[in-house]
Amino acid sequence: MPSANKKSLLIFSIAAAALLAAAVFLSLWNGGETAPASSAATIPFSASNWGLSFPKEGDAPNGNASSADLAKYNAYYLGDTSQKVIYLTFDCGYENGYTTQILDVLKKHRAPAAFFVVGHMIESAPDIVRRMAAEGHVVGNHTFHHPDMSSISEQAAFQKELDSLAELYQKTVGQPLPHFYRPPQGKYSEENLKQAQALGYKTVFWSLAYVDWNTDSQPSPDQAYAKLLPRIHDGAIVLLHSTSRTNAEILDELLSKWEAMGYTFRSLHDLPGSV
Repeated sequence: MPSANKKSLLIFSIAAAALLAAAVFLSLWNGGETAPASSAATIPFSASNWGLSFPKEGDAPNGNASSADLAKYNAYYLGDTSQKVIYLTFDCGYENGYTTQILDVLKKHRAPAAFFVVGHMIESAPDIVRRMAAEGHVVGNHTFHHPDMSSISEQAAFQKELDSLAELYQKTVGQPLPHFYRPPQGKYSEENLKQAQALGYKTVFWSLAYVDWNTDSQPSPDQAYAKLLPRIHDGAIVLLHSTSRTNAEILDELLSKWEAMGYTFRSLHDLPGSV
């Protein structure tokens, strides 16, 4: 029989291991990949990393905050789930030579999209950003410097990141920036949702994505289809990166495949309760 001290040490070790495992789990950001199916119920609403679980392919996934909870702050990760509609969104940190091709494909399919841009994108590729707006796409706010916004607690500092981007867009394009905001890397806090709402923004997460952002290790088309086709669902807000070579190569066929499945494409302006 172990002594009382040994018993205490054993209990302490087990508890410490459990706490460490929980901390590691909560620190993970899956970059659009799925979390374990059970995780959606265990990640608290205040978690700083957006994540998803797909209990069943073809159904809308669970987020680590529910649509109802997000709606309190004019935030979304799903659109209209009663219809076979898809909301295409692209994160644009910088121009990598593929955005024009992406715009050409969207024009061919008459598919509206949203491009969440940062300051560098507007400064380095103003003509492309002007084309986004001219062709009817939403240009959204991805902040000026792409920081971890969940670490910003002061409203003034939070507002500066969004206002600086909006002012640059107004100066470059000659029209106001649509008030849609996407937190960089999906890092957020409940306070951030309140801060964005106070500025008149709708926060837009996503319900489908995959690891397309690593330009040094791009997935093959087959790998991309394996993630994007089985998991598409009604009301999906799809996140793709415009820096991805694979996305540029497959987008025409991908949209055709989704159309063949009965889906149509909607603007973020068509989100329930949006304008």
